[in-house]
Amino acid sequence: MKANALPHYAKVASVLIILISLGYVAVLGKDVLAPLVFSFLFAMLLLPLSRFLEHKCRLPRAVAAMLSVILFTAFVALIIFILAIQAGALSDDWPQIRTQISHSIDELHRWTVNKFHFQWNAQMLALTKQLNAQAAPVIGTTLVGVTSMVLFLVFIFIDTFFILFYRKVLISFLLKVFSDDREVLVFDVAEQIQFIMKKYISGLFLEMLCVFAIVFGLLSLIGVKYALLLGLVTAIFNLIPYVGIFSATAISALLTLGTLTPGKALEVAVSIIAVHLIDSNIIMPRIVGSKVKLNALVVVLGVVVGEMLWGLSGMFLAIPVLAIVKIVFDRVTDLKPWGLLLGDTTEYQEALVERVAKKSDTPKEAAKKAKDDLLTDKD
Repeated sequence: MKANALPHYAKVASVLIILISLGYVAVLGKDVLAPLVFSFLFAMLLLPLSRFLEHKCRLPRAVAAMLSVILFTAFVALIIFILAIQAGALSDDWPQIRTQISHSIDELHRWTVNKFHFQWNAQMLALTKQLNAQAAPVIGTTLVGVTSMVLFLVFIFIDTFFILFYRKVLISFLLKVFSDDREVLVFDVAEQIQFIMKKYISGLFLEMLCVFAIVFGLLSLIGVKYALLLGLVTAIFNLIPYVGIFSATAISALLTLGTLTPGKALEVAVSIIAVHLIDSNIIMPRIVGSKVKLNALVVVLGVVVGEMLWGLSGMFLAIPVLAIVKIVFDRVTDLKPWGLLLGDTTEYQEALVERVAKKSDTPKEAAKKAKDDLLTDKD
């Protein structure tokens, strides 16, 4: 039986089975695939620099790729170094911070009892004391996690170099996998993925810089001791959609509570939430906005599934992976309905926008142009 003769429900079931199989493979190959996907994204970001070094500076491809990775590694190492210095200062002050947090919790307990006649559960107070007593084991676990992260980054940088060096081999492989009549489609998908990922990753770095500058400035005005550390933490955690900003707010408020007053901690929490609103409505759409639009429901589900598959790495990679998947879906005829499911607009809406922009076109012609833009968009 030919594939075209399969009933619709069989095609849908086949796609679902393939997606589930890919998810299972992703879980089994987490230690290999997670750094490889990160390397692919960073390679897309560093590709213009590598090309510049090759064509303008006349460097061999291996040297250009290695130099690009070294420059990027130096940038990441600088951020890690700053975080390490700030974390070292924080560890020195941790006993005082822990005492201040316990004191603030006791004051909050007395206030709620006097104001609302509400007795806190004794188990909750015991849990708080136990968490304070277990600070040392947590720090030890953190050191182990940092070591694993360093090894993870080393594999990422090695894989990034090889992807930059063997990029033509990878494209040739894709051309050989598909038939000759799909050559234009392969180049189109590869070009769109490169463009979108370069724009997305570079936009993320610029967004991180903006968020860090705003948060650092606000926290410095408030008088927070660890304004630099909390600014970096907020900028990094902000990369995780929806979940990251709440984690950054909780960490920032807790550290402020341990060094200043509860009122200052509340000011810090409100400031970070305000920065997040500005970022979501102004900075993010202008800087990170791209041709690939994902609806909020898919993003939330992608973040949850990414965390289930690859943990924190999966949460970071959820949006770029979904964007790549949507590019492929939009350019494969049988998968276009799935591309519409991932997007935040419909073909009818795109056709309507096109028709309003060009009133001389008939609705049929505008709809055709809207569909053609999905395949030939070179902007």
